[in-house]
Amino acid sequence: MRRQEKNKSRLILGIDPGSIVCGYGIIKLADSRQHTAYNRQSQATDAVYIASGRIMLPSKQPLNVRLKELYSNLTGVIREYSPDEVSIEKVFFAKSIKAALVLGQARGAALVAAASSGLPVYEYSALEVKKAIVGYGRAEKHQVQSMISKILNLKTKLSADSADALALALCHINTMRILR
Repeated sequence: MRRQEKNKSRLILGIDPGSIVCGYGIIKLADSRQHTAYNRQSQATDAVYIASGRIMLPSKQPLNVRLKELYSNLTGVIREYSPDEVSIEKVFFAKSIKAALVLGQARGAALVAAASSGLPVYEYSALEVKKAIVGYGRAEKHQVQSMISKILNLKTKLSADSADALALALCHINTMRILR
């Protein structure tokens, strides 16, 4: 029986893919029947920070080695935290065609890690994520970092990659609430 059925909470894994640095973030969402999206008194979300980090890949290694390491590390994160769903960033643009292809391959490794674990995957563009978190689709990275820290009541500074991954998880939570 999945955790979701046991204790009525869900873990969402957000992944900000990259071929050199991949951010991940895990958020726990309590049963939505017991909570609302925002507590009007505190303006705090019922989403709870569980973990986040960055997977640093050796830039001097060939791409195939980095992709294997990315897959292995993400599979380890999935095994450790047992998320119920995965939220990942769509490829939106890149500085060059080569960069877009490499980023696409990193996304592929992340998608395969989620799929091989039997997890449903939801994809969001950077514009959708920024709009969901900051309220403005063209927000800057530091604005996303700041809002994530406020929403999750974090006292330590997050890396941009970790903040983006947590933002993906929160975007997914908010999107699922709207669709319900």
